[in-house]
Amino acid sequence: MKLRKLVFALALFLTVPGFNSANAEMSDKVKQGEDKECDCEQQEHMQKDWQAKIKEREKNLLSWVDQYTPDKKAEWTKVLEEKKALRNQWLSPEFAEKREKWKQEKMSKIQDLKKQFEEGKLTKEEFVKQAHGGKDFGHFKTYHELNNAVAAKDKKQAAALLNQLLEQSKQHNEKMKEMMNK
Repeated sequence: MKLRKLVFALALFLTVPGFNSANAEMSDKVKQGEDKECDCEQQEHMQKDWQAKIKEREKNLLSWVDQYTPDKKAEWTKVLEEKKALRNQWLSPEFAEKREKWKQEKMSKIQDLKKQFEEGKLTKEEFVKQAHGGKDFGHFKTYHELNNAVAAKDKKQAAALLNQLLEQSKQHNEKMKEMMNK
């Protein structure tokens, strides 16, 4: 019995430094940002997944509109088509310069906010809110709540959330138009 304990203690004694050094190496790589080459094929799949997710979300929305607010079907269809057209226009080559300028401004703002956060001038919540331009991403929350209401078969709540999401989508389309007209 004592021999087993001795062997176990010896094995533990020899392996712990190895685990510790492996952990230190991993944390150093994480801190340095570990330079690695772009895996464009993986990014392409992510892009396809993103587009499929949007299509699925639109399909769900339209089926829920049919079910809970059929009187607003035409308005929903118009808003979703406008959103798609605005997104395609924004991603077109004619807006490449504006997109790049917008991205650079946004990244510069985020770097400034990051410095303020690191200096202790901002809380984490303030940093996140300001980094996202004051947006609270209500449409994501509303969609999630709508999904839950549909799963719970709460017709009244689903109809109210669809109307709220419709207004949020209209506001988003207006913001996109403003960005493109700058």
